[in-house]
Amino acid sequence: MRAIVTVIGRDRVGIIAEVSGALARAGVNILDITQTVLQEYFTMIMLTDISGFEGAFSGLADLLGECGERLGMSVRIQREDIFEAMHRL
Repeated sequence: MRAIVTVIGRDRVGIIAEVSGALARAGVNILDITQTVLQEYFTMIMLTDISGFEGAFSGLADLLGECGERLGMSVRIQREDIFEAMHRL
């Protein structure tokens, strides 16, 4: 199963390392990544394979939410099918 991870907030050192490390520890593989800095704001979107995560999807969402709190950023995850359905409307 694939999922989309979004990261938004003020730019600072270590964002990609923190988020990708949390995903790796959870058994999640990053398939594709795009990121940019708009003035002082960092934005990143990752396409991930979450089939290696052993647990409920809500647990992964909580883990990434905690990662976001540590960073002072918004870190969210959505299943790919839901993400696509939202953007078809």
